[in-house]
Amino acid sequence: MKKSLLLLLLLPLVGASCFAQESRQDISISDSAIIPPFAAGNGVQLHATVGMYGMLVSYRYDLTPHGALELNYQYNQNVQHFTAGPGINYHIHDRIEEVSGAYVYSFNYKNFNPFIEAGVAGVLFSPIDDAKTNTFGVSRNTGIGALYGAGIAYEISPSFDIRAEFRNILVKTPTFDYPANSLRTNVYYNIYDPTVGIAYHF
Repeated sequence: MKKSLLLLLLLPLVGASCFAQESRQDISISDSAIIPPFAAGNGVQLHATVGMYGMLVSYRYDLTPHGALELNYQYNQNVQHFTAGPGINYHIHDRIEEVSGAYVYSFNYKNFNPFIEAGVAGVLFSPIDDAKTNTFGVSRNTGIGALYGAGIAYEISPSFDIRAEFRNILVKTPTFDYPANSLRTNVYYNIYDPTVGIAYHF
């Protein structure tokens, strides 16, 4: 009888332990760079500088041994150079913030785990009023687009891996709500976004 009672008391603990082992989560912090391509349309050209000192924070929850859901936040800065005609130039120093969600599919080869991902991204372009900006009367611009990419994770311990990825963010070029459509290209561009960081599994 005592053994039966002991077994009944231990069952919830065993169940909780099994659930904890199946609960696969990780959080990663990465250095990132944004590399916007040249974009042109509607008589406007956009040459944006490379943002070299960004940070990407990601959270993943494993649904299956190969599939996971991911949430991301990224912060970076660059300067947007618009040309709307001969001698008509607009320079806007801005913060670029990405909030995105994606589905990640991983492949497992011992300590190497290549992966691909795709999802939806929201990108906030917020102007900074400083010496790098020569255009005023602009405001924050939000774009909705797509996120996709591929990468590889190398497991250095059961709790940590090193993660490198080449991400892409497809979004409409910012307009900063400037009057007379002077900054509006009406085109989407593909921002390249390489990242390198470390992930902690729990």
